[in-house]
Amino acid sequence: MAWLDRKNSIAPPGFNRWLIPPAALAVHLCIGQAYATSVYKNALVAHFDASLTEIGVIFSVAIVMLGLSAAVMGTWVDRNGPRMAMFTAAVFWSSGFLVGSLGIFNNQLWLVYLGYGVIGGIGLGIGYISSVSTLIKWFPDRPGLATGMAIMGFGGGALIASPLSGALLQFYDPSFDGTPGWVASGDAVGKLFLTFAVVYFLYMMFGAMTIKVPPEGWKPAGFDPSMVKAKELVTTANVSARNAIRTPQFWLVWIALFCNVTAGIGILEQASPMIQDFFRQADGSSLVTAAVAGGFVGLLSIGNMAGRFAWSTTSDYIGRKNIYMIYLGVGAVLYVVLALFGHSSTSLYVLLAFVIISFYGGGFSTVPAYLRDLFGTFQVGAIHGRLLTAWSAAGIAGPLIVNAFLDAQGKPGELTAAAYQPALLTMVGLLVLGFAANLLVKPVDAKHHEPAAAESAHLDSAVAGKDRH
Repeated sequence: MAWLDRKNSIAPPGFNRWLIPPAALAVHLCIGQAYATSVYKNALVAHFDASLTEIGVIFSVAIVMLGLSAAVMGTWVDRNGPRMAMFTAAVFWSSGFLVGSLGIFNNQLWLVYLGYGVIGGIGLGIGYISSVSTLIKWFPDRPGLATGMAIMGFGGGALIASPLSGALLQFYDPSFDGTPGWVASGDAVGKLFLTFAVVYFLYMMFGAMTIKVPPEGWKPAGFDPSMVKAKELVTTANVSARNAIRTPQFWLVWIALFCNVTAGIGILEQASPMIQDFFRQADGSSLVTAAVAGGFVGLLSIGNMAGRFAWSTTSDYIGRKNIYMIYLGVGAVLYVVLALFGHSSTSLYVLLAFVIISFYGGGFSTVPAYLRDLFGTFQVGAIHGRLLTAWSAAGIAGPLIVNAFLDAQGKPGELTAAAYQPALLTMVGLLVLGFAANLLVKPVDAKHHEPAAAESAHLDSAVAGKDRH
């Protein structure tokens, strides 16, 4: 297993940095399957005879564990390197599917919580942060572009997983007859989980085997680090992870991310049933079939993925604080329109949802660069991991808000657009709160900066510790 050691993943002289994004995408496209859970949500509701909230807990637990494992393991990932992290993520993520499938086959919901939620969630967290700090180091001249490349795969994972899940569920379930409203059997979902366990492990191992870290002191040709401080919030100093969480800037960005994620994640987790409910007719049938709804989930994945790349790249030019004002301010307006008028036209609904989810995705891909601007590159991976506890909190709040409102309004298959208005307008209030928090962000006080000598000693100690092993 020596090939997993960080020192064995250092890039040789003349290595092309553009070979790194595909390795990062290999992991993020796999763990991005989390955004396609709504495709089989109704199947699990029927199989376990559970409520939307009870099944929604599976997704919430996974996101909670994502944030917690990223926070706890962030420093470990920085110290041991992305190769070890990607391998570990692959083991946990695939094991989560295996344990989850066991729960489905044995009709034990708690095993799905443990498998997909806890074990798989740990794989999500480690896999998510495994490549972000590495790409920032490879692209110090374009940190927004770098994080966009790393994280757009997570948003795009559902683009692959959603249609693949639909096709495999139909293949594994002999009862499929193509009728509108068809719901897959629990057995088919269990077999889907087994398939994902194998396929995702192999693909994530490709990423682990091909990832590289830059040599100490490397910089792109023609790049002048002294020119980085071009905007007010961009620093050339560094702040440790321990000191970062003592600054108001960290917690203001935490609130902004939490609000942005809560508003989007509740909708994503309910995406497939939601579009069907918005266009339900008087006789109870929906103008949108289950197949079309599955395609809509895939379309949202495109918006999620495109937003992660396009908006984060745009932030390199207009600044992270300004781009977050767009996510939160314009997002609040779009949520109001969706709540009040989204049911009037499928085209309007799809357009609003697409842009909203692009803001949601953009918030994720921009925040590592936001942290790099505020706190430097010293321990940006560990700081990013700690900030992702905002995602954990949002993973509980978002689905809980939406599912609680919906459970109070009626049963799955009988809900209408009006049932969603209280939840959507609640999200508007959260976005306004996040907008206010983002407005208060200012440069970090110099008292939190690391002395250059301390940073050097820390790095030397880390390297020496690895050599002893």
